[in-house]
Amino acid sequence: MSVKSELDGAAAIRTPGVVAAGALLAVAVVLTALNLRPAITGVGPMLAEMRQDLGASVVWAGVLTTLPTLCFAGAGLAAPLLARRAGIGVAIAVALGALAAGLVLRVLDGPVVVLGGTLVATAGIALINVLVPVVIKGSFPARIGLLTGVYTAALQGGGALGSAVTPQLGDAFGGWRPALGGWAVLAVVALVTWILAARGTGRAPRHADAAEAGRSLLRNRLAWIVTAFFGLQAFYAYAAMGWFPQVLMDAGVSRDDAGLLFGLVSLIAVPISLVVAPMAARRRGQGPWTATLGLIGVAGTAGLMLAPAWSPLLWSILVGLGMSVFSLALTVIALRARTGADTARLSGMAQGFGYLFAALGPFLFGFLHDVAGGWTVPLAMLLGLLGVQLVFGVLAGRHRFV
Repeated sequence: MSVKSELDGAAAIRTPGVVAAGALLAVAVVLTALNLRPAITGVGPMLAEMRQDLGASVVWAGVLTTLPTLCFAGAGLAAPLLARRAGIGVAIAVALGALAAGLVLRVLDGPVVVLGGTLVATAGIALINVLVPVVIKGSFPARIGLLTGVYTAALQGGGALGSAVTPQLGDAFGGWRPALGGWAVLAVVALVTWILAARGTGRAPRHADAAEAGRSLLRNRLAWIVTAFFGLQAFYAYAAMGWFPQVLMDAGVSRDDAGLLFGLVSLIAVPISLVVAPMAARRRGQGPWTATLGLIGVAGTAGLMLAPAWSPLLWSILVGLGMSVFSLALTVIALRARTGADTARLSGMAQGFGYLFAALGPFLFGFLHDVAGGWTVPLAMLLGLLGVQLVFGVLAGRHRFV
């Protein structure tokens, strides 16, 4: 039976059991989303402490902050194949298990183990990144904007918690190791909930055919436009997550306040995702929405470059609003595909190649800082990329299909 016919059948019979199963699936999606950023955003505020404790170099720090996006690229391209062979529900459960294991592993030993654990954890995150939009497209076809907004809000809320809470956990429990490793508890909770949701419903987690083999999108112009848009916003986001706390600290902000401010950057995106993504999804085109958020990001980045100490709070708010374009990038992936199979292919392509490009972000940002001896040049680079992102965001938002 095809995904479409199964969904049509589910829509025709709205028994209490089906409704409850769908609600449990939605809860599982939210809990899963909460786990997709603390493993990354928690590192920034603790990076200096980690380097001092481990005796690690600046190169090691650059590898650590670049590794997540490299994993997102490789695992993202592999996700549709894994889902086709194992089923989406099993694939996401395995990915959550890998995330929990990697979070524990990376706090057990020295610099190499930290990198290895980060590799395992972020590979799990990468698989989930690609597959959850397929779950939303297949299980909630009439509520794509709403569920994408909720998912993105939870994801960004988790990012805010990672940045803001991790330093506090370090102070409370004795350092960066328990602070970063403690996030494995949340991953286990999400894993248990996901297993229950996959068993309790016949909806998307059981649909292995949602990622079935089919036509390639590598020669599709719109698919590359969506990929470019996703990659550009991801480049900015991961450069920011890796280095903006340090930019703020160099402007005179304390470590804890820098963590809180960057937590605010992620937190701002929560209401934006809940409101803007559903509204944008109901329109024929999403270009004006992507352009507006992009321009706000330009203003925040320019302020951080020209007068970082004048109002770190204002710049953080504007940067957070600009980074919330991520919710529209995910919405666009679902809206530019007609079927679950095309959603899987477009999601894998956009996130795979997009994150491969984004992997340059933290490394290039840090490299330009070392070469130029300050933050002006790397921030100017981000401003230029935001201008290009505006163009591709408008093009990707037009009402067309791959």
